[in-house]
Amino acid sequence: AAEEALENGETEELLAAWEKLEKALQNLAVKPHEHTWGDWTVTKEADCFHDGLKTRTCTGCGETEVTIIPANSENCPSKSFTDLDAKRWYHQGVDDALSHGIMEGMSGSLFQPDGILTRGQLVTMLYRMAESPAVEGKTPFTDVAEGSFYTEAVAWAYSNGIVKGMTATTFAPNASVTREQLVTILARYAAFKGADVSAEADPDFPDVGQVSHYAMSAMAWAVERGLICGIDGKLSPKGTASRAQFATVIMRFCEKILGEPGF
Repeated sequence: AAEEALENGETEELLAAWEKLEKALQNLAVKPHEHTWGDWTVTKEADCFHDGLKTRTCTGCGETEVTIIPANSENCPSKSFTDLDAKRWYHQGVDDALSHGIMEGMSGSLFQPDGILTRGQLVTMLYRMAESPAVEGKTPFTDVAEGSFYTEAVAWAYSNGIVKGMTATTFAPNASVTREQLVTILARYAAFKGADVSAEADPDFPDVGQVSHYAMSAMAWAVERGLICGIDGKLSPKGTASRAQFATVIMRFCEKILGEPGF
């Protein structure tokens, strides 16, 4: 630009003014914004089976950046219990139940994965899944003592038609839960949540004839939806359910029935 100005006979003053204008135009050019990022904040912890998330925000413009934390065992809930083996089939189900507060240990260091699931425990866990709503009224069960860990859960489940008593006046909160009882109560809870609990056919298992009449439709629904896969090729409807089995079934229930992967 300077050479062209001299060739055209322009004065040095005009040339100087032109150069100042060029510099002014360069200063007006938009420069890319350089972010000043704050510290990363974990918004979702990663666990053994699910990725986590962390975010950071620019202190200048407020833009937010999100990145994935790959799944890892650093925050594995099962680590808190000495009797849980991360290599066993129940690992993911137990981790999910623990991380969402649906299940707790039987003591500070023991989960008892092979322990028997009781009726009181079952309704308490479903009550937690329902976010522990306020309960009004009482049940007719004389064996459900006030102040027990399952008292409000039983009242909630009974008032919503999710459970019935073993008799008109007894609930048997400490009795073990059979596999056919488990699927029956789960089917009622699914219906309570608005899910379709119908099934197209009876289960194709050699011991299907051992399923009680009251539980047949629920068992067919549970098998058809992949909640129950059988034990050694059998339904074992009268067999008791363990705590680890329940955790696994609930994980499948949340994924397949409620559409909530990882709860």
